[in-house]
Amino acid sequence: MRLQFLGGVDSVTGSRHLIETSKHRILVDCGLYQGVKVLRRRNWASFPVPPESIHTVLLTHAHIDHSGYLPRLVKRGFTGKIHCTRGTYELCKILLPDAGHLQEEDARYANRKHFSRHSPAEPLFTVKDALKALKQFEVHDFNQDCVPAAGVNVLFSPAGHILGSSCIALSHEGKTIVFSGDVGRQNDPIMRPPAKLGAADYLVLESTYGNRLHPAIDPTEALATIISETMARGGIVLVPSFAVGRAQLLLYLIHELKSQKRIPDVPVYLNSPMAISATEVFHRFHREHHLSAEQCREIDAGTTYIRTVEESIELTARRTPSIIISASGMASGGRVLHHLKALAPNHRNSIVFAGFQAQGTRGDALVNGAEQVKIHGEYIPVKASVYNLDTLSAHGDYEEILTWLGQSDIKPRKVFITHGEPLAADAMRKHVEERMKWDAEVPELFSSVEL
Repeated sequence: MRLQFLGGVDSVTGSRHLIETSKHRILVDCGLYQGVKVLRRRNWASFPVPPESIHTVLLTHAHIDHSGYLPRLVKRGFTGKIHCTRGTYELCKILLPDAGHLQEEDARYANRKHFSRHSPAEPLFTVKDALKALKQFEVHDFNQDCVPAAGVNVLFSPAGHILGSSCIALSHEGKTIVFSGDVGRQNDPIMRPPAKLGAADYLVLESTYGNRLHPAIDPTEALATIISETMARGGIVLVPSFAVGRAQLLLYLIHELKSQKRIPDVPVYLNSPMAISATEVFHRFHREHHLSAEQCREIDAGTTYIRTVEESIELTARRTPSIIISASGMASGGRVLHHLKALAPNHRNSIVFAGFQAQGTRGDALVNGAEQVKIHGEYIPVKASVYNLDTLSAHGDYEEILTWLGQSDIKPRKVFITHGEPLAADAMRKHVEERMKWDAEVPELFSSVEL
């Protein structure tokens, strides 16, 4: 087998790994690049290998930085199967068409406002492309043997990151390589911890928090303080949130704070059609996480879902104290931008980020103290209080990942560190070498290795 790193090796976006056997090309993850422009431009480049030459795709989970390039790959000629867990497929049914819709909507808006350098601005892919890609999915249960190609065996094991997220163990001709995908927390309020890994020869390991530990603070306490202080000055709490995983966690924490009377009983709005649909899937798959069906129903009852554009416009115009959760989590697009334009200039309001902010995103600029941010071609002053609750991240930090590896039986001969900013990836390499005594390296983009 030969492993080639086609994406996600110098950033936390665009995850794409290619396995080549003597007969097949297998792509593990097919993510969209996000963040700074130099990364986003990679989405428009020709795929490093002809899409029609790829036999099959294996998907670790549904987040766009792991799945979002699939419609483009299909549009360019990929006709094979896309293998994943049931939860991942259900979320991709929401995420991929929504991503296509946003691509089309952004192109239309750019053409109408004339702030794109391209004339006319075109979407990377469309809703139609996404729906076509979804027809090529094939779903599997956790720990169920899958044979995506002759002589290749695949096993999906729970990764604890979001609903349906998995580590993928791929075996061929007596060798096994594990792709960690995104690894969840050891003590997440909702998701169960990642399952222990079995024996394997090679490991491709994420490093999002390779150089950081999550703060040892109670996120509910910090959230309660922010909400209470904001409500006391008559403001609005805006939470830019990832639609899958984070939005559901936030709704749960806010529900708990309200039930314990630790925050005022103000309205809670979820303004993201994608997050609303993901929440419905989350409730259907409640056996994969800690929350019961009854708890899910209670959270539903305490949340106002904003579904239509008209409702969103009306909510954006309101100025009464409330909590608004809206996508996207790095403020890179979606309805949250309209809320930011309306709320950021007022000192009474608070903007609360709840996880990793990739370099070059608006979220990254805001948490690092930007006094203004560019939205839809104009600069918006930032007077609102800005917070980042890193401890709410769905990624395990380096200590949690090392603990998980220590619990497993994997003991690989080689570890490839991916899915991290350069400093984080190199720090993770050092942790693996020093603590686990394993050989580790940070590969370069488009590099390859014979396994």
